[in-house]
This record gives sequence, structure tokens and C-alpha cells, in this order.
Amino acid sequence: AAAPPPGGDDASIGAGAGRWLPPPPPSGLVLQTVEMHTGGEPLPPPPRLEAAEEAAAVGGLSLLSLRREVAATQDHVRRALMHEPRGHSGMYGAVVVRGVVAATAPPLAALFLHGAGYSAMCGHAPPPLGRFALDYGLVAAPSCPPPPVHLCCPCGPVTAFVPWDAPPSGNPVRFHSVPAFAVTTDLAINVPGYGKVVVDIGYGGTFYAFLSAEQLGLDVCSSKTRDLVNAASAVTEAVKKQFKLRHPESEDLAFLYGTILTDGKDAFSEEPTTNICVFADEQVDRSPTGSGVTARIALQYHKGHIQLNQTRTFRSSTTGSLFTGKAVKATRLGDYNAVVVEVSGEAFYIGTATFTVEEEDPLKYGFFFK
Repeated sequence: AAAPPPGGDDASIGAGAGRWLPPPPPSGLVLQTVEMHTGGEPLPPPPRLEAAEEAAAVGGLSLLSLRREVAATQDHVRRALMHEPRGHSGMYGAVVVRGVVAATAPPLAALFLHGAGYSAMCGHAPPPLGRFALDYGLVAAPSCPPPPVHLCCPCGPVTAFVPWDAPPSGNPVRFHSVPAFAVTTDLAINVPGYGKVVVDIGYGGTFYAFLSAEQLGLDVCSSKTRDLVNAASAVTEAVKKQFKLRHPESEDLAFLYGTILTDGKDAFSEEPTTNICVFADEQVDRSPTGSGVTARIALQYHKGHIQLNQTRTFRSSTTGSLFTGKAVKATRLGDYNAVVVEVSGEAFYIGTATFTVEEEDPLKYGFFFK
């Protein structure tokens, strides 16, 4: 559990100073979080799961293996924080993990949580986690210019670059992705209720299907969100049934995370291009989706729409928030030509929270309502 942010003062709670409400339960969990968001998408770093860390340290588990271990033994923590009444249907989070990944990996790692389970990558997470790591002393004391923050994700290592003069850290935060690549382009898929559409599939730490909303008779900027969600979800299910994904390094990563509907503006332009990402169990990203930006840049580079170090701006259709992205280095991953993508966005602190879990509460581990 993290301490209050730098500069915090108990006196700020006024007449209640020294008395925190609600009182600690006689039994059950007490979960403390630092609440943050990137482009409107929540990212509260919850408490460390020491039991899982100890199990990983003893068993020498990789982060992907730890992801499975946490899902099997600690999933009540995810449900308590992500689901109602503490969370909501669009909730997202990260568990900071220290000291359990391989010796060659960064010392700081994270597992990503959402309403339906655990992601392999979360592209809106490096900006808040980078700030959090510096401000809370999870990494070496910063210098000027600050050192990069190396973060191990289930899909691999990423590197965040956080502005720093003195605490608190600043914005915007940039990060370099794992190698991203185009899986396939112009793939014809039959989508029940919508007919035949053509999709691209890209990898940016996790796999997404991409297509213009216009193919589905919709406008990503003006159609009702419910209609966009229904259409994107139908595409996701159709792709899962009609195309088999393969990841060159791990079968654990070979799954389609969601579908991103775009405005169709894939050719390079100084103007922002708008998209909406629907992932997991019909969950909508409030941000432009960092891993989606990574995958879309890889696709645009593969198709010749952009060159190295050409910066594009991506807008979320839900909040209007912006990320930028550019391919900074050509590389390979297995048989794929790949690129390292730099994504930049702004992350902000919005508060701290202390959640209690009383054993007698029949809904103590939350419920999921759509």
C-alpha cells in the first residue's frame, strides 16, 4: 500500500483529522490505491500482492506465469476493485510487482486488471506508472535529466520517459513499446448482422482488429456509443472464429484483445485521426488506447502510410483525449518485420482511496452489471 502523495497532510481532512472513516474492519481486506488516469482511462495502482510475489519468487515464475497465478489465487482482489460497487464496467487497474521477474528483466513490473480479467499489455499504463514510480521512490532517485523508467509487462519490457525537475513528476510521458507488427491486412471477415468487412490485425503488446466504422454503417465520431460497441464486439467474435492468431514467442499472448473502429484516416496527416477501442467484455477505453496506437502505427508503417519518426495524433471518440505515436526503430520479432513505437500521453493524479472488504458483506468481492 502506498503512502499519501508527496506533500500530503492529514490536517487536510479538517475536523476529522486523525480519524479515518470507514473504520478498519475486524476481518477482511483493506486495499489502498493511488487514483490516476491517462486520457480519461483509469489506472489506480492497487496494493502489491505480496502472497503472489512470494510464490513467484520461490517458484521462479515469469511475469506471464505470475499473471496466471494471480488469476487463479488472488482474483478476489481484482473483482473487489474493478467491479461494482467500488469500480464500474469501464474500470481498469494495475498491480505493481517488485523483485520477482527474471534477473535480466527490469526490477519493476506490473500486472494489468480489467472487468473481465488480465491483459498482456496496457498502453495507457506506462505514463501513470512512470510518474508513480518516480514520485513514490519505486525506482532509483531521479537525476536531471531523469533516467528512463524500465517496466516489465506480461508482453515484455517497455521504457517510459518522465519529465522531472522535482516532485511531483510532469507531463507528457513518452514510452517505447515492445516490438509491434502487422499480422495481416485486408482480411475479409463475415460478421453476422453486418455482412462482409475487411479488417487489418496488428500487434502492439496485444492483438487488435482494425477497420473503419463506415464499413459497418457507422461514424466513429457521431454514432451512438452503444451501436459502436455492438458492432466492434461482433467483429471481435467473428475474427476469433475465422482467424487463428499466433505470437512468435508465447501462446499465452496469442489472443485477440478487441476491435478498434476508426475514421478510416490511415494515410499520414497532421490532423488527428479518431478511434474507439472496444476490448475484453465489451469494455470501452476512454483514452485513444496506447497499445492500440502502437499496433495501428505498426500497420500504417507496414502499409507505407508513414515513415520512421513521422508523428501522428490519435483522438479518443469517447473523451476527445489525445495520444501521439511514431515508429522510432525498425526491428524484427520472430518471422515478423516489426517496429518500436513511441507513444506519448498525459497522466494525472486524481486522489487516493482506502477500500475495506468486510467478510459479512455478501457482495464483498463485487458484482458485474451491464
